[in-house]
Amino acid sequence: MRLLGEIVLLASDNGEGLVGETNDRIITFFSLGVVVFFTVAVIALSALQSWLERRKEQRKAAELRRRVGW
Repeated sequence: MRLLGEIVLLASDNGEGLVGETNDRIITFFSLGVVVFFTVAVIALSALQSWLERRKEQRKAAELRRRVGW
C-alpha cells in the first residue's frame, strides 16, 4: 500500500519526467537509442558466438588430430 502511495506522488507532476516535459524529440531519440542498442547487441553477440564456435571447432580438430596421430 505504501508503494502505491509513492507511485501516486511520483505521478503527480502533470506528466513531467526527470528531464522535464516529454515531447516528440525526447521520445524519438529514446526510441532510436533502443533500436541502436538492440542492433549493436545482436551484432556483438553474434560475433561472439561465431568466435566461440570457431574456437570449439579448432579444439575438436586438434583432439581428432591427436587421436588419429597426425
